[in-house]
Amino acid sequence: MRLLFFGDVVGRSGRDALAKHLPDIRARLKPDFIVVNGENAAGGFGITAQIAKEFYALGVDVISTGNHAFDQKETLSYIGGDPRLLRPRNYPPSAPGRGAGIFETAQGGRKVLVINVMGRIFMDPLDDPFAAVEAELAKVRLGTTVSAIIVDVHAEATSEKMAMGHVCDGRVSLVVGTHSHIPTADAQIFSGGTAYQTDAGMCGDYDSVIGMDKAEPVNRFIRKIPGGRFEAASGEATVCGLLVETDDRTGLALKIEPLRVGGRLKPQWPPD
Repeated sequence: MRLLFFGDVVGRSGRDALAKHLPDIRARLKPDFIVVNGENAAGGFGITAQIAKEFYALGVDVISTGNHAFDQKETLSYIGGDPRLLRPRNYPPSAPGRGAGIFETAQGGRKVLVINVMGRIFMDPLDDPFAAVEAELAKVRLGTTVSAIIVDVHAEATSEKMAMGHVCDGRVSLVVGTHSHIPTADAQIFSGGTAYQTDAGMCGDYDSVIGMDKAEPVNRFIRKIPGGRFEAASGEATVCGLLVETDDRTGLALKIEPLRVGGRLKPQWPPD
């Protein structure tokens, strides 16, 4: 199976870049299943029902989120009725929506479990993300009840993301980090067969401060006094993600390749 994962989509430029490049990416790479982290898609803060529908129309199968999941008020009432839009699984049980789900591929009807959790180091304190993942993994078996398992770890600390990768090694297809908005150079397959990358990077304008227009973040670092609102950068965005190929028998990874298209960053396509 071929799995595509895209990092945090930031603002209109990120959405426009995804809409521009995803048709060609799909044609060239022929993925069976696509996951996009969309928590910054609405002006850099949250996601709306309309944006989610636009992603689905592009062929996205599941949208994950993170600490900005509920920044748009409408999400509180919308997310409960959209099983393909996930919020972190370790939110309190009273939070609307869900943090994991089993979904079928459009072709072949193979089942994919997607789990979305949020880290705790340097983040708003939530329930234990490791226990949340364990609770979901206890319900399935990779290669038997599901063909693939994807875990999106939305976290600040690289150590916490990597620890999750090792905890899941041999039991899931892919553990990938989001939230940092910078693509890391450590795409690898762990000894147990799980593909891993500490951060997929963002789909956003890299002439920025992690997707935000430079002026206000720089001002706050230098003066320590807010001068205005954070606004999503509006230049041409780079689409960042990764492609994972799995063994149809075991569900474990055979290959992981970073993907970068458009914008300022050096392009990188998975080799043929």
